[in-house]
Amino acid sequence: MTRAPASYDAVILGAGAAGLYAAGIAAQRGLSVLLLDHARAPGEKIRISGGGRCNFTNVNTGPQAFLSENPHFAKSALARHTAQDFIALIRRHGIAYHEKTLGQLFCDGSARQVVTMLVAELAGAELRLSTPVGEITHADNRFALSLAGGRVETPNLVVATGGRSIPKMGASGFGYQIAERFGIALTETRPGLVPLTFGPGDLAWMSPLSGVALPVTANSTARRRRASFAEAALFTHRGLSGPAVLQISSYWREGEQIALCLLPEALSFLRARKAEAGRRALATVLAEKLPARLAQSLAERHGRAAPLAEYADAELTALASLLSAYPLKPIGSEGYRTAEVTLGGVSTAALDARTMAAKPLPGLHFIGEVVDVTGWLGGYNFQWAWSSAHACAMGLNGAG
Repeated sequence: MTRAPASYDAVILGAGAAGLYAAGIAAQRGLSVLLLDHARAPGEKIRISGGGRCNFTNVNTGPQAFLSENPHFAKSALARHTAQDFIALIRRHGIAYHEKTLGQLFCDGSARQVVTMLVAELAGAELRLSTPVGEITHADNRFALSLAGGRVETPNLVVATGGRSIPKMGASGFGYQIAERFGIALTETRPGLVPLTFGPGDLAWMSPLSGVALPVTANSTARRRRASFAEAALFTHRGLSGPAVLQISSYWREGEQIALCLLPEALSFLRARKAEAGRRALATVLAEKLPARLAQSLAERHGRAAPLAEYADAELTALASLLSAYPLKPIGSEGYRTAEVTLGGVSTAALDARTMAAKPLPGLHFIGEVVDVTGWLGGYNFQWAWSSAHACAMGLNGAG
């Protein structure tokens, strides 16, 4: 005798940030919810985020901090569930936190506190871990999922499986496969918030600087993707990393240059030092503002063996121009292995901005990183997870 499939008001795939949050909100609304994940523990990317302290939101969250084919799509969800709303939940659970630079909020203690909170908020939702999902079908306004323990059915399937970033944590393209299975459009995916790599010519001078960090302003030079981030950059054996570079990587495309402002007000500084300390070498003068190894490298490649007093004003102007917008042409990135997020994904044109439901198939929902909405570094992507999960969970109807 064939056993009847278990029925739920909603089945949510992925027990990461978005999936956990959506499951909790939906369960607290009285819906029967099944939350599934192939991993052995929930919220693994939360656990390792922010150096183990979880940068769980950003007080400056707004649509301007997100990349998408449709820059207006995120406005609805972000406005209806804000950073302050999530902060209120953090406070209710007694989790101490602090603000770092640029509005970033971190736990004082461990990121595990956020995972524990989200699991506690699941209320009556059923969480099944180490549970791969097999075939998914749809008929008569219901989805059927094949699991190791038997089939389950639901009128609402929520895909919160994340992107391709950090595959060692179990990331895959499963959510995109589901979208394709049901004819939901995708936009191109690529690694985002990722270190950039360079070719042999650049690495000849960059690799010896590995470990050198400094504040910069990183700029995208692409006309249609203008962006500028004033944060730290870090030289690596393969190129550049650090917050400013991770940020600009989301705007960069192959074949394009980026530009780093290494020394603000460079011309006025160089002219003043020529007048005040003209007998000093260029490397010595640059080292007053820049790390010594970088100053020496720049002087060797762009200066000459003469005291600063012997530099013509035209030479100082050219050097200052270079230091103000140093052009660099990456050949690639470190890829999904180290990328913090995945750019692109389920097309926002196929989704209802208020409920995250697929327009061609309203019982199918996509939330979090699987959607073509990607935030800046600094807690924005977690806030998108919370906001999109809330929008989805509040729009679900019980009919399991």
